[in-house]
Amino acid sequence: MDFILQQVITGLSIGSILLLVALGLAIIYGSMGVINMAHGEFVMLGAYGAWALNSVFGLDLLSSLVFIFVGVGAFGWATERGVIRFLYARPLDTLLATWGIGVVLQQMIRLTVGGELRYVGMPEVFSGTVSILGVSVSSYRVFVFLFVAALFASTWALMFRTSFGTRLRAVVQDRNTAMCFGVNADKVYSLTFAYGAGLAGLAGALVAPLKSVSPEMGAAYVVDAFFVVVLGGVQSLFGTVASAALLGQMSGSLAYVSNDTIAKALVLLAIIVLIRFRPQGLFVTKVRS
Repeated sequence: MDFILQQVITGLSIGSILLLVALGLAIIYGSMGVINMAHGEFVMLGAYGAWALNSVFGLDLLSSLVFIFVGVGAFGWATERGVIRFLYARPLDTLLATWGIGVVLQQMIRLTVGGELRYVGMPEVFSGTVSILGVSVSSYRVFVFLFVAALFASTWALMFRTSFGTRLRAVVQDRNTAMCFGVNADKVYSLTFAYGAGLAGLAGALVAPLKSVSPEMGAAYVVDAFFVVVLGGVQSLFGTVASAALLGQMSGSLAYVSNDTIAKALVLLAIIVLIRFRPQGLFVTKVRS
């Protein structure tokens, strides 16, 4: 039982990180249909933001989260206004455009900050461990899990319990009809993209104490994020949660019996098989006709 509990907790920890990174992409890709290949670089900006606010201004990680969310969100808004909004009729072009934005962001970081690894310190309040049913777990991982749960609840409430969410869902279902009813589709899309980018920035800041910070760190995260979103169902937030939990449990269990490399390959194979037999994902959002 101790072994099973340890694996479940490890899987939940991995799954919470996957959900944290994928949540912003689920909003952008699921709601707007934008293939945002720069999502990993938005995560990277959040990590570098946490490092800069700590090393330059002396702010700890918790105090930096609001600034990082607003800053990366503002950059996402500018990206949508300056580039993405001209490509909604050409979805494949958004892939190339956002990939180019990601490359530019990586090079800007190298030129301004340097390419060497950076590190963000763990908040002192979360430097210890807690015991959950007899299993010792890092306090910081417990905080990340609870923070992600609160972030998901807030995102769900924004999407399904506010007028903004109603307007967004109307634009997604039929943009022209929504505009006939006075919905400013351009404003809805720009704010949605900004919110998704801000979530990516938060993800980068929160994973920074667990990983080294580098210009290339976003590449691995964008791949995992797309896996989570596509497997869960493109327009299903709860599907994103389910797929993150499933992939987290698979990764934790397979890594224990083999190693991280083999676990990654087996998880990828399982995703390919699942998508082959269920290409719409685990969950499908039903739309009333």
